[in-house]
Amino acid sequence: MKPVISIIIGSTSDLPVMEKAAQFLDEMEVPFEINALSAHRTPEAVGIFAKGAQERGIKVIIAAAGMAAHLPGVIAASTPLPVIGVPVKSTLDGMDALLAIVQMPPGIPVATVAINGALNAAILAVQILVSGDQVMMGKLIAYKESLKGKIEKANEELKQVTYRYKTN
Repeated sequence: MKPVISIIIGSTSDLPVMEKAAQFLDEMEVPFEINALSAHRTPEAVGIFAKGAQERGIKVIIAAAGMAAHLPGVIAASTPLPVIGVPVKSTLDGMDALLAIVQMPPGIPVATVAINGALNAAILAVQILVSGDQVMMGKLIAYKESLKGKIEKANEELKQVTYRYKTN
């Protein structure tokens, strides 16, 4: 099995946030890898990874970053592949990471999700991959349909909640 999505974390402290992405990709049966790389501590390794990712069969890269949050942009600067940045809440409630990832210069785009939004990063990565893959498209559609069921269930549960002036 060869990975088609690569999850990159700056350190293992990002793993609790990025586990949601890994769990979703596992559920969708999408082969992925997880590696730790640092734009500041291992810049050479980041460059080698980014330049070689496409050749290894990677189609989308999800990169987590907190604090200075340079990792997604540094990767995007060295690969033609789509890069999705996940700002990780560390300092300044994650706003520093969000702004650092989203404010990329022209020509070096990084798709950016919400602070700690690893699940949405994985969903976006699968949405990028599904064109031309009907099996994966079916799994994604089924997942999104299941979201409707959660709201329908919530409305059924809300019917049981009573207040003196509640009318439904």
